[in-house]
Amino acid sequence: MAGSRGCEQCGAEFVPQREHARFCSVDCRAAWNRDHLGDRAVDASALAWSVAAMSEATGRLPGVKVWDKPQARAAIEEAVWWITMVDATLVRHHPATYDGVMASQAVTERRLIEGTLAGLRFVRNRIGSEADLADFIKPGAPGPGAGKACVTGWTWMQVRAPALRSLPPRAQAWEMTRYHGYRAQLAGRTTGETFGRAVAFLTMAAADAAFVGGIPAHAAR
Repeated sequence: MAGSRGCEQCGAEFVPQREHARFCSVDCRAAWNRDHLGDRAVDASALAWSVAAMSEATGRLPGVKVWDKPQARAAIEEAVWWITMVDATLVRHHPATYDGVMASQAVTERRLIEGTLAGLRFVRNRIGSEADLADFIKPGAPGPGAGKACVTGWTWMQVRAPALRSLPPRAQAWEMTRYHGYRAQLAGRTTGETFGRAVAFLTMAAADAAFVGGIPAHAAR
């Protein structure tokens, strides 16, 4: 079956409805979780560590020297990496909690968050392979005010749609969804705005995942 994969619990072939889907049904996901309860502490530690790294990477952006463009771009790239890492961890290991927190957002805000995260995934997939971060970021114009002197005031540029013919149809569809998210919610906006929105949502989702899993709340912050 084109675009299918094997369920990690029962082995049945299924067509995933989301990129990181691992199971063919809710029952299989629940059964897998029951069989792997001993890994909960490891999973919780990995999530908490990733959230802390994400917060640290985005929190130090205001102090990055903008005149050193390679360093500034490296700092932005690190922030993109950690945001998408936390996002992928939540989607893969805590899908019900992730979807619940997303569904609790107002419709307009939910679209902003979904598009922002999709756009950041697009950037992550492009940089280092087919593009450089410099192809996506426009440094702020020099001038008075702290905003223009900080990388959080740099903006995402419009970019062309990627060439995806080498990918299977389902992978092409996922990547185009990311590209449309980039165009809708990143292009023309500042890194500070987009990172802030993503981090706020992911921190909230991670805290809920910690609560559901019985993890101390401070461990996922």
